Parts: sequence; structure tokens; C-alpha cells
Amino acid sequence: MASTIDMRDLRYLNLFQKITGIRTRHIFHYNDMIYFAVPKNLLSKALGRDVENLRRMSSMIKQRIRVVPVPKAIQHAKDFIKAVVEPVQFKEIELTATEIIITGGSTQNKAGLLGRNKKRLEDMKKIIRDYFAREYRVA
Repeated sequence: MASTIDMRDLRYLNLFQKITGIRTRHIFHYNDMIYFAVPKNLLSKALGRDVENLRRMSSMIKQRIRVVPVPKAIQHAKDFIKAVVEPVQFKEIELTATEIIITGGSTQNKAGLLGRNKKRLEDMKKIIRDYFAREYRVA
């Protein structure tokens, strides 16, 4: 991940570590939520019993939080993208050498992937560039 971390995100990472006991450097914003990416084997520890850790942290910073597994390679891109854009569904994902193309299916799903003023599209482009070094587009 080549993205730089600003001071606010650094505070969120420190709070996340204090509450969950998991040290991570993967944080990004999508759809007005804060996402933390942790190794898949530590996902249940990050959530806590009855998702207590997320509720506690969410009430402290007054923002919605999600935890997703860190993608290890491009083969995990579909699962990673599906976890980030949930509950929006997409028809299929196509991986090429230079870009990741998502087929939205219905108009409503495509609109959910793009967002108002293409905000979600721009956020996802940045995330895909940081994690997979590819371009992203919705078809």
C-alpha cells in the first residue's frame, strides 16, 4: 500500500490498536465509513465478542467502521471488493493486466457503485490503485 497516512488516520489506527490489540497500517475511507484491513486470521479478534470492539470504537469517533481482510494478491481482489462495497451487489468482476472492470448489472447496482457525483467511484479507484496497482472502472 503506497498511500500516505494523515494525522487523523494515524489517531484512528492507534485507537484501533488500543481497543483490539491488533496493529495494522491499512486504513481507508469509502462511502463515509472507515475501513480497517487486518489479516484474515485476526478478523474475529478485531471484531471482538458480539462485535463489541467495533461498537465501542464507532461510538467514540462517531463514525461507522468496518473491518475487512487484507488481500494478499490479485486473486483475492473479488472477495476484497465484495467486502468493501457490501451491500451493493455486482454481476461480475474482470481482471486484466492493467485494470479491474466491474459489471454492475442493474441500473440500481451500477448507481450504488458510482455514488453521488461519482464519489464512491473515485474512492474505489484510489483503493484499487493502492492495493493492486491497477485502474478501476464500472461497466
